[in-house]
Amino acid sequence: MKNLKFSILLLFLASILALPSCTEEASLTEEGLTNPGIENRSDQTIVEIALGDPDFSILVDAVVRANLVNALSSPGPFTVFAPTNDAFNAFLSANGFNDINEVPVGLLTTVLTTHVLRGEAFAADISTGYFKTLATAPNSRPTDLFISADNGVTINGNVNVVTADVDAANGVIHVIDKVIAPSSIVTLAASNPNFSILVQALTRPDLSVDFVAALSGNGPFTVLAPTNDAFVALLNSNPAWNSLGDIPAATLEAVLSYHVAAGSFTSEYLFRRPTVNTLLDGASYTTSFSFSGGGRTFSGLPTLNVIAGSNQAKVIASNVQAQNGVIHVIDAVILP
Repeated sequence: MKNLKFSILLLFLASILALPSCTEEASLTEEGLTNPGIENRSDQTIVEIALGDPDFSILVDAVVRANLVNALSSPGPFTVFAPTNDAFNAFLSANGFNDINEVPVGLLTTVLTTHVLRGEAFAADISTGYFKTLATAPNSRPTDLFISADNGVTINGNVNVVTADVDAANGVIHVIDKVIAPSSIVTLAASNPNFSILVQALTRPDLSVDFVAALSGNGPFTVLAPTNDAFVALLNSNPAWNSLGDIPAATLEAVLSYHVAAGSFTSEYLFRRPTVNTLLDGASYTTSFSFSGGGRTFSGLPTLNVIAGSNQAKVIASNVQAQNGVIHVIDAVILP
């Protein structure tokens, strides 16, 4: 059965792709598909390299089931974070699936495309920040990953690259130790160390609102995310506040609620409709636009400012896309 399975798969690939010639091809034997090893094989596509390594057999099955063979064999280039069989088995077990065929195709497609970036990024080329994937959110925009290059390469805070820079004809493969879950607002905020104070605020145990549970839901939400420097400035503005714990719970809860809106509002949307209702009792803040500091733009639009009463914050990074909403990074905490 194993030989038949791989024979059918190879015939399928040959029928839809013009495969490049290879100096060392995977071949069928009585024991099954021989393994040329996970190594730089710039004469083979990403799919062919996966086919040639038995530790990617579940990944291959998943790619076929999601009908992504053709896409990942196209010229690209792509950067693929490739989970091993152990990583996939852990994912299946954690989510109550017996095998890859029980995963709904829609979910599987989202999961797999979350592992793919456009362009070829070797480990030395990766700098810490957000990267667009081939996965799309319900608003049809590509979702992000947060990738840290500070100590090796880590994705979304808990997925590690264990073998980097496997060169392929149409991109590069990085082998990872876990399956990357589709990005949520909470994941994209919690994995970024520049939001560590925001995360502490959202998870303070004496708040009456479980912000983590709420922002892990389907949404969609728009979150204005103050940086650590923004929170430090807030604390410095009040002599009674030496730390986050000194802010009364009711005050902190109101402030945090004022940074979340129901709906997925990109910077382009905010430019056209500058009033947005927040989760704080239907309160609203408005947005304004100015050309400052040389007229920096986001997506071809002027610099975006957020106005809330006498408070103002500048959007310093926009349109960080999660499956359940969008994040705009701001340089100040806005107050109700």
